[in-house]
Amino acid sequence: MNLEQLIDNLNISKEKIKYNEPMAKHTSFKIGGPAQCFINAESVEEIKQICKVASKNDINLTIIGNGSNLLVTDNGINGIVVKVNIKKFELEFSNDDVSLIVGAGNKLGEIAQKLLRNEITGFEFAAGIPGTIGGAVRMNAGAYAREMKDVVVNTRYLDLEQAQELCSKNQSENKNFKIEDCIKEISNEEHCFSYRNSTFSKKKAIILETVFKFEKGIKEEIQKKMEEISIQRREKQPIDKPSAGSTFKRGEDFITAKLIDEAGLKGFNVGGAEVSNKHAGFVVNTGNATAEDVIQLTNIVKEKVYEKFGKKIELEVEILGE
Repeated sequence: MNLEQLIDNLNISKEKIKYNEPMAKHTSFKIGGPAQCFINAESVEEIKQICKVASKNDINLTIIGNGSNLLVTDNGINGIVVKVNIKKFELEFSNDDVSLIVGAGNKLGEIAQKLLRNEITGFEFAAGIPGTIGGAVRMNAGAYAREMKDVVVNTRYLDLEQAQELCSKNQSENKNFKIEDCIKEISNEEHCFSYRNSTFSKKKAIILETVFKFEKGIKEEIQKKMEEISIQRREKQPIDKPSAGSTFKRGEDFITAKLIDEAGLKGFNVGGAEVSNKHAGFVVNTGNATAEDVIQLTNIVKEKVYEKFGKKIELEVEILGE
């Protein structure tokens, strides 16, 4: 069977499935060629179905969240792109301590607003990050001296590597393949969090849900902190143009945006991709940028910074596609 026939056999609403879907519609950069098959998965059961058919038929599986830290190539992505859109929000209270169980597809800003309404503090730093829980946990997203590592308790995920191994083994032994056996849970320590990194950065896995720890707070104080962070973002970041957020990682002993600025690269452009005049750490899409424009521009920026300062800078944005 071809890919469309395999997907048609899944118990997933046809409205959630699209073929040759432009990935520019699903990334904050507004850039990217077509996904061969794009599925908006809204439940663990749908995720399990997709993973099982992909494992059995050796189909390339690409997992995305809100697409806010991605650059998809102009040629697009073969196989199945799964947008993890699992939503969940459950609060548990114990004196002043609060546990939150949240789905991987919940957006950070929406979670921050719900916590504000419930007078719960500890997540204000994430209010302006344009991503989902799954992506944020995967890359240990953070801002203003706080990161996911400071608030995560544990995470449930589906291990894709184990799924492929079990599938191969069971097919050779003519046995039934149970995708449920591949769902695992890890503690905060097992995430191996570091700067913009976690065990999920290299692991083939789909994050399903995460438990966070917070505290009861005072609504006015929480709101004030969120407003202050929002003002800083508007003043310092080019939120008026499509981008993938901060394009480059910070250095161990230097501020990357400062070096790019001092190299005279603010406003430098290749095609429709431009180093922001507002914040040199951001590459923005001025309206008609291609992925190749962005790749060429970031390569030039890396070369110029190394020539002038002898410092190697790395992309924070993840590149997907052919």
